[in-house]
Amino acid sequence: MPLASSLQLGLKTLLCSRTLQTGSGLSVQSFAKHYVHGAYCLEFVACWTTYRNGLKYWKPVTNGQRFRVTIDRRDIYQHGPFKPLTKGLRKTGGRNNTGQITCWHRGGGCKRLYRFVDFKREKEALKGEVQRIEYDPNRTGYIALVKYDRGENGDMFSYILAPQTLKPGDSVTSGTTAPLKPGNALKLQNIPTGMKIHNIELTPGKGGQMCRSAGCSSTLVQKGEDGYAVLRLPSGEQRKVSLHCRASVGAMSNPQNKNRVIGKAGYKRLMGFRPTVRGVAMNPVDHPHGGGEGKTSGGRPSVSPWGVPCKGHRTRKKNKRSDKYIVLSRHKAKKRKRRK
Repeated sequence: MPLASSLQLGLKTLLCSRTLQTGSGLSVQSFAKHYVHGAYCLEFVACWTTYRNGLKYWKPVTNGQRFRVTIDRRDIYQHGPFKPLTKGLRKTGGRNNTGQITCWHRGGGCKRLYRFVDFKREKEALKGEVQRIEYDPNRTGYIALVKYDRGENGDMFSYILAPQTLKPGDSVTSGTTAPLKPGNALKLQNIPTGMKIHNIELTPGKGGQMCRSAGCSSTLVQKGEDGYAVLRLPSGEQRKVSLHCRASVGAMSNPQNKNRVIGKAGYKRLMGFRPTVRGVAMNPVDHPHGGGEGKTSGGRPSVSPWGVPCKGHRTRKKNKRSDKYIVLSRHKAKKRKRRK
């Protein structure tokens, strides 16, 4: 498109938005008289949204966009998923199999397709090529579509969790001889100490269970002679994991997910969350903080609807079976960090 035509199209778009906001009926010529000054006009057209450090800052055309900050997904695949690896996802609305609400504030939301992700990474004899990096509505990190060449048996596709710096065209593999590159999966006994890892198994062959969300990674601290490795988790906890468990190299993708700003309540409803009612706004029969004349503060330290303290109260069992694998709890790790 010629530069003049593109400028005229941009000016018409700006004119329509300005007319909607101010109600003024300016012509394209008079509007251009104020804003067509060479590069300044192009800069004005491009400033509707700002991309910076992997985030998208919205220009407040509406009130819901005033402080909205989302993820920059221009480098992510913009079309639908690979259909053979998907399945329709039924919504529960927070109810169990008997129809009772077991999880409050759930319901509605957009329809989703579940993507079958390979958490086990057991294809040791095959080398795969990353076809594309995709968005997955069922998790905060990205996933990668990988094609495995099986020769006469044809190609095989699978989804894996995408670490940072993984891009289309890269090769991924699994096994003892796999190079230490982001996306490759190895057993902990074959990974050197100090390496960042994700998608970590707790039981050999069961599939990754830890460090699967956006930006998460653990550090391999040491490998002992007792058959266990010590990992430092994102919470600061240090935990023993069997050396025969698999893990993927690198940190999970989408590290800027924690810096999102939703901007409006309607976006939260599209995510499948319903409103949360404060306990002090309820009746005494509904919540321990309910009742009272006028506005009250609840009259007691904050508790859950069932009377359990909800600020600082520890709910972990005293004699849990996994206690023997925890070398340093996250609470003690936090205290050590404060002393330093």
